[in-house]
Amino acid sequence: MARFIMCILFFVIINAVALMQFTAAQTVHVVGDDLGWTVPQNGATAYSNWAASKRFLVGDILVFNFTTNEHDVLQVPKASFDECSDDNPIGNMLINGPANVTLNSTGEQYYICTIGRHCELGQRLAITVSATSSSPLPAPSPTTPTTPSPSNDCTPAPTSGPTAGPIPAPNATPNSSSSSSVLATLLLSMFPFFMGLIF
Repeated sequence: MARFIMCILFFVIINAVALMQFTAAQTVHVVGDDLGWTVPQNGATAYSNWAASKRFLVGDILVFNFTTNEHDVLQVPKASFDECSDDNPIGNMLINGPANVTLNSTGEQYYICTIGRHCELGQRLAITVSATSSSPLPAPSPTTPTTPSPSNDCTPAPTSGPTAGPIPAPNATPNSSSSSSVLATLLLSMFPFFMGLIF
């Protein structure tokens, strides 16, 4: 009877570990949902309202759905965001749509479109990224730019930052085959031991 209880306990623990892995999965956020990444008709409130309804965690993925050569995505510091300026970019400009950005750090993050006056017309996004899913943080409130100064200067030097990649399905969890393989290997290697306890 003790062996049977130990087996049941083992499978309960394994299921708990698997459940924790599932709940820690990343979330894919399609920026603007059906609107996509474009110049919104109602200005910056479209993206600030969208961000206010979401919880962003480290490891989540932002998907910017846009047409290549019509829009782009650039992560910038707050001062550049407020001025709709591509000064001091964080990482490389993403010019091929759709573009994916994996959220790798906590805190406020700012994204703009640098084409024409798109940013001034509301194509910009401010979010707050949390480390855990314990409590949502509100998105930073956007401010009105003081003096817009669109710039078509040279392309900024490449730095590390967000990267573009293939678009995952909305609300899907990214591929976790590595951790699944480890879990499967662990289960298979321990299976004979626990079967020996039962018989």
